[in-house]
Amino acid sequence: MAANTSAYAAAGVDIDRKMAALRRAKRAIEATFTRGVVGRLGSFGGMFRSPGCDTLLVASTDGVGTKLKVAVMTGRHDTVGADIVNHCVNDILVQGAEPLFCLDYIGASRLDPAVLAQVIEGLCGACRENGCALIGGETAEMPGLYPEGEYDLVGTIVGAVARRDVITGREIRAGDVLIGLPSSGLHTNGYTLARRIIFEQARLSPQDVLPGDGRTVADALLAVHRSYLGPIRALRRAVRVRGLAHITGGGFPDNLPRILPAGLAAVLDRGAWRPPPLFAFLQQAGGVDRDEMYRVFNMGIGMVAVVRAAEADDALRALRRAGERAVPIGEVRARRRRAVELVG
Repeated sequence: MAANTSAYAAAGVDIDRKMAALRRAKRAIEATFTRGVVGRLGSFGGMFRSPGCDTLLVASTDGVGTKLKVAVMTGRHDTVGADIVNHCVNDILVQGAEPLFCLDYIGASRLDPAVLAQVIEGLCGACRENGCALIGGETAEMPGLYPEGEYDLVGTIVGAVARRDVITGREIRAGDVLIGLPSSGLHTNGYTLARRIIFEQARLSPQDVLPGDGRTVADALLAVHRSYLGPIRALRRAVRVRGLAHITGGGFPDNLPRILPAGLAAVLDRGAWRPPPLFAFLQQAGGVDRDEMYRVFNMGIGMVAVVRAAEADDALRALRRAGERAVPIGEVRARRRRAVELVG
C-alpha cells in the first residue's frame, strides 16, 4: 500500500476525493441560495426561514429510479439531477405549494468526481430554474451495497403554500373538466419495463435511432422530467384550480383517484390526444397490453388539472399563452367508487 493511501481508501472509500469534489461544487450550490436560506453550506442541517404563521410547509421525497441505469450506460449524468428536482417540484405543486429548498442524496460504491459534478450541475440548474435553493444533502460511498459503477440519486423538497390556497381536490365535482399538460417523455417512471423492451427485446443500443421518433434512444430516454411550475402558476392566475395530479408511477389509474372525492370517477378519452411515438414503439415492440401502458407510463400527459366546465376555455387559453399544448382529456362523473375509466 502506498504511503499516501489510507486504509479506508484502499477498502473503497476515499474521503479526500469526495470532499475535493464537494468543494468544487460549492460555488454552484451557493448560487441557488435564495433569501430564505439561513447559515452556510456544510452545516449538519440546512435552515430556511418559515414564510409565515398561516403558511403550510409541504414536503416530498422521491428518487430517479432505474433511469439512472441509462445515464450510466451512456455516460451522460447532466440530466438526472434536473429530473429529481423537477419531479419533486411537481409533487408539491399539486397541493399548490411553491418550492423553497431541496436536499439530495447520492449513494454509490465509489463516487466518481466527474459523475458527481455532472449530477450536481443538473441539480443546481433545475433549482435555479424553479427558484428554490439546494441547501444540503448527503454523499455516501458504500462498497458492497451498490454495484460498482452505479449510483442512487434521491431528492427531498420543502415548499410552502398559504392555508387558504391549498389545493386538496375536495372541491372537485361531477361535470368538471380534466385538462392534460404534455410530458417530455417517460419522465422518471416505467424505466424497468422500457429498458427491457428497448435493450433486450428490440436489441437497440443507446446510439440507435428510436423507430418512429427520430431521436437516438439515449436522447429519448434521458429527456428531462418537466417542471410544471410555470404553466400552473399561469393557470392559477386565470381560474380556480380544483385539483392537480402529477402522472408518475401508476399512471392515470393510480394517480387521479388520489385527488378525487368519494363517489366520483375520472373518465379519460384516449382519443383526445396522441401519445408520442416513444410510447407506440414500447407498446408494439414489447407486446404490452394497452391498459397496462396507461398504468405504467404517463402516455404523453405529465400533469392533469381539474377545473369547472364553465372555466375550461379560460384555463386552456391561459395555458396556451404560457406555451403549453394543453388539451381537454376527459371529465369527472358520479360513480360509486373513486376510479379512472379509460374510453376511446
